[in-house]
Amino acid sequence: MKFYIPKTLKELIKRAIYISCKSSNFLNEKMSYIHMSKFQNSPQRLTISLPRTIINPSKITLGDDINLGPGSILKAMTEYSVKSKNSSYQSIEQNFDPIIKIGNRVSSTCGLHITGAKEIIIEDDVMFAANVYVGDMTHTYNNVCIPYKYQGLNHISPVLIKKGCWIGRNSVILGVSIGKFSIIGANSVVTKNIPDKCIAVGSPAKIIKKWSDDTGKWISV
Repeated sequence: MKFYIPKTLKELIKRAIYISCKSSNFLNEKMSYIHMSKFQNSPQRLTISLPRTIINPSKITLGDDINLGPGSILKAMTEYSVKSKNSSYQSIEQNFDPIIKIGNRVSSTCGLHITGAKEIIIEDDVMFAANVYVGDMTHTYNNVCIPYKYQGLNHISPVLIKKGCWIGRNSVILGVSIGKFSIIGANSVVTKNIPDKCIAVGSPAKIIKKWSDDTGKWISV
């Protein structure tokens, strides 16, 4: 059996749903701002959508007009500690003094994960697609007879992502420098430095194009 709903009533229902959703979004944004962590500085017009995880914000400096989508993780790692309970493996504890700096007008779609034990610097106007990981360390794997979580962290190397870069979806950036206005393709793992004005893709990422200032075009490598 079908029910007839007058057109005017349909419009009223649509309008009510629209207002309800808009009010909900406004409330979420307000709550997100009210419960924002206290960073090392006082950035202006900062948006980090809920849900989010921010660890040791006093070690994090943010620029103005940053907009990070939901699911962001900003982690300044001051320690790495694993207790060996009911195990024959030795507990491990490491301490760090990290620096994380994010410039003006940096944006991400969602799921940006930044973990720094030494130094991560992201310059102005960098754009992150969804689910990007940026880290300046990896787990030690020198002994295959010991679970890797008990071997601690090493290969600690600063990360620098220069002005105007575009980092593609699901990319992983590990202890490298990425030059200004460079592009990292989706699903790439960057383990070596990328110069200015390059396009790099793959795992490990390799440069496939460079910008020519002479011709004003991308040139295949």
